[in-house]
Parts: sequence; structure tokens; C-alpha cells
Amino acid sequence: MAHRIILVITILLLSLGAIMVYSSSSGLAREKYHNPYRFLIRQIMWISLGAVFFFLTYKIEPENWRRWAKLFLSLSFLLLFLTLTPLGVRIGGANRWLKFGPLTFQPVELVKFSLLLWMADLLERRRKEIKDFSTGLVPPLLIIGIFVVILLKQPDLGSALLILMVCFSLFFIGGASIKHLTSLFLLSLPVLYTLIMMKGYRKRRLIAFLNPWANAKDAGYQLVQSLIALGSGGLLGKGLGKSTQKLFYLPSAYNDFIFSIIGEELGLVGASTVVLLFLIFLVAGLRIALNARSEFSSYLALGITLLISLQGFINLGVSVGLLPTKGIPLPLVSAGGSSLVITLGMIGILARIGKES
Repeated sequence: MAHRIILVITILLLSLGAIMVYSSSSGLAREKYHNPYRFLIRQIMWISLGAVFFFLTYKIEPENWRRWAKLFLSLSFLLLFLTLTPLGVRIGGANRWLKFGPLTFQPVELVKFSLLLWMADLLERRRKEIKDFSTGLVPPLLIIGIFVVILLKQPDLGSALLILMVCFSLFFIGGASIKHLTSLFLLSLPVLYTLIMMKGYRKRRLIAFLNPWANAKDAGYQLVQSLIALGSGGLLGKGLGKSTQKLFYLPSAYNDFIFSIIGEELGLVGASTVVLLFLIFLVAGLRIALNARSEFSSYLALGITLLISLQGFINLGVSVGLLPTKGIPLPLVSAGGSSLVITLGMIGILARIGKES
């Protein structure tokens, strides 16, 4: 039953996403590319490719993924490292992409899945050793740390923090000592503070988060415009396609801040529906993880559920001003690419684990 709920939620979010991508991007696409359907066509293309990945992963027995864990981890490391070489594509001051012909690919999306796959295998094989700090916890943390360092070099602090949150959650559930995890968390706070303060744009974003209206024309511009969009939607919204903020006021309206346009056009009812869908996805995913046939499948289902849900809630938190501004898309809803395709592939695995529960 839970895997059917996951499928229904996925279809609903994809459908809403396609509609809202078109609604929030048609003006920009008409102005810049003379084709109001440009972003909608691209979204449908990515959804179609993602559907192929979904059906491919759905056909594979969950236990078979264990054999490919190290291969995926090695491949994702290689691709991530290549972003720091001349082969990497620099967009908006960050080297996060690789170009394959007409398509660009963001290796961090594959890194997220590869680390989940590797950790699910690790936690089952070493469930007794994981309680020991030096022999059980430190070695996998060093490997995770290598990926995090490369992400910080890109720079991509948001993805690095998301990966650490999911990995620490899996360590906790896998039996690692709460004392060890708490100590590592407390030790990481000064490092996080330094990472934020050493980069001017991160510092400005944090200050703007604390008082966006005082920085409404600078670092707080996106958040202020997002809040205006959400506030002007009221209970039922202005109506589909009638957003004002998407008309060159709110940057990334079809991507990172698409939830704000949903709130403006569909109101509190539409925005609350999105939140509810992600909550249902989280509960259904947890049920699949609890009822999985093996520990490996359980950890893998749990990791996929936490990754997608946490990313969704972080995006929602940024849009409503509960978290500092960070470029993390809303899963299955924001204008897609490698994130959408790999997310659908992971949901295929989750649904298959649920079917066999």
C-alpha cells in the first residue's frame, strides 16, 4: 500500500511542477527566447527521461544494488572531482556542472544516491563496529568528508550540509553512539561558522535572513520578494497564471522559489497541499523502510526518504524565511535536470522495496 501512495504523490507533484514551471517561466521564456513553452518543453523532457530511470530501477531487485555500491561511489567521486578541472562548467560563480553535448549534468545528484547506497551496505555489514568511534565511525566519516571538501571547493555548502544531515541520521539509526554523534556535531559548529564568515555572500545571506527587510535591495531581495508573493496569495490565491512576482521580480521563480509562486497563485490552500504531500511522502517512505525485507533495503529506503523529504522541507523553509537563502530545488516540482532524473530513479528503488515488503 505504501509504495502505491509514493507513486500517487510522485505523479501529483510532477503534474503540479509541470504546470507551475510553465506558469512561472512563460514570461521570461517569451522575453528571452521568444518561446513561452521553452521551460515547459524542457521539463516534460526531463520528466520523460526520469520516468525511464524510474522504470529501470523499479525492475531491479533491491539486493542487487549492494553489488554496485562501490562502483557508484567511485564513479560519482570521479565526476565530482572533474567539476574542479577545466572540464567543469562554471555557472553563477560555481563549478558544479559537467557538459555532455547539449546537456549539463550536476554530479552532486549522483553523489547523494551513491553515498546512500554505500552507507546502506556499510551499516548492515558493520552494524556492530559502528558503535566504536575509531574503527567504526571515523573511516566512513573520512570518506564522506572527502566528498564534502570537494563540494565546498565548488562551492556548494547547501548540498554538503544536506548530505551530512542524511548521513548522520543514518548513523544514528544504524546504532552509532549518541555521545559520539553529538560531540561531532558540536565540533562542527565552529567550522560551519568559519565557512559562512569567510565568504562574503554567505555572510550577507545570513544577515539578510535575520533581517530581510533591512536588506530588501541587497542580499535580502530574494527572500523579501518570496514573502511578498506568499503574502499576496491569500487563502485561495490570485489564480493560476496570475502571479505578479514571476514578472521579473522574484529570481529563480521557476526553480528554487517555485513554492512562492504556488503560494501566490494557489494561495494558502495550494501551498498547504504541497506541504501535506511531502509529509505523506515522508510517512509512506518510513513505512516502507520499517517493513523492508532486509536491513540493507531498510537503510536504503530510509536514506532515499530522508534525502527527498529533507530537501523538500529545506526548500520550503527557505521560501517562507525559516532558513537562510540557499539554492536547493523543490524535488519533483522545480524546473528539473539531473536532480529530477536521479530523484525519479531513487523513487523507483523506493517503490520496489515497498512492493516487496
